[in-house]
Amino acid sequence: MNVTAFQIKEQEMYCYSELNRSCTKRFHSFAVQVVLYILFSVGTVLTITGNVMVIISICHFKQLQSPTHFLILSLATADFLLGLTVLPFSAVRAIDTCWYFGDAFCTFHTSLDGTICITSILHLCIIAIDRYFAITYPLIYPIKFTACSTALIITFVWIVSLTYTFSLLYSGANKEGLEEIIAATSCKGSCQILINAKWGLVNLLLFFIPFSLMAWMYTRIFMVVRNQARLIESLTDETFAAHNYNSRVAKRERKAAKTLGIAMVAFVICWLPFFIASILDSYLNFILPPFAFDIILGISYFNSALNPLIYAMFYPWFRKSIKLILSCKVFTADCSTTNLFNQ
Repeated sequence: MNVTAFQIKEQEMYCYSELNRSCTKRFHSFAVQVVLYILFSVGTVLTITGNVMVIISICHFKQLQSPTHFLILSLATADFLLGLTVLPFSAVRAIDTCWYFGDAFCTFHTSLDGTICITSILHLCIIAIDRYFAITYPLIYPIKFTACSTALIITFVWIVSLTYTFSLLYSGANKEGLEEIIAATSCKGSCQILINAKWGLVNLLLFFIPFSLMAWMYTRIFMVVRNQARLIESLTDETFAAHNYNSRVAKRERKAAKTLGIAMVAFVICWLPFFIASILDSYLNFILPPFAFDIILGISYFNSALNPLIYAMFYPWFRKSIKLILSCKVFTADCSTTNLFNQ
């Protein structure tokens, strides 16, 4: 009995017990595994269902088919793809501490993960530009930001993100200078692709440059919003009534900017630890333990579930559209023309 128990324990120490180059397997207690499975399951379900609601809402309701909402639609599509194609495999790796899906799929999985991350960053940056022009240059905005130009921008963002991430990992450029470390640490059952310091710095810039641009634009937006609010307060009742419609439109634009600004802050809070840890790890010879990397990455993934929750809290049109979707009223003939902004 003791020998059998020892043999079982020894087999469980490796991801692939029959291979000499198998990775060692970290053990979680049963309670920890249950908690992790619940967290990942809830996070995955929230990510998929929440973003599906955003996608259906914007695709179905004609009132939401504007350039800004098309950008939100594309961002929700990226988050939905993350929940559908990336999170389930990352959950197995984090909980079981082994990668069972092969080296080829590991590279594809990591490339897709990176593509969605960069796509989200660029989308949030373009949304900030969209809001900046909508509020500070309301006369120019409808001319420059059309459905056609927005579609071209979205296509460009996806192509750039796909090309950059997949070419970086499949060309092996990320491994240059790390040959000795990779040879010493590589084992069967691991999917932690290393990025050298040069490309780690590039990835960090891909985060900080858009973030700096977004921070500057939202600062300008809120300065303009404050001045607009003061101007509206100074209007007489007669003047305000004459410009009632324009005032309501401006108020809606300001609320949209505030909500999207909150979404940007949430993205930064969730993803900043990952980018800082990645660049520090590349300069410190990758001393970050795998479990710490999984925790930081899990915080980053949480952002994809967070965006629909932010919309639900701050967008009345999203709450109303969810009610119509869940009540199956979207199948009625005139539902697509429902007024979602009747405030």
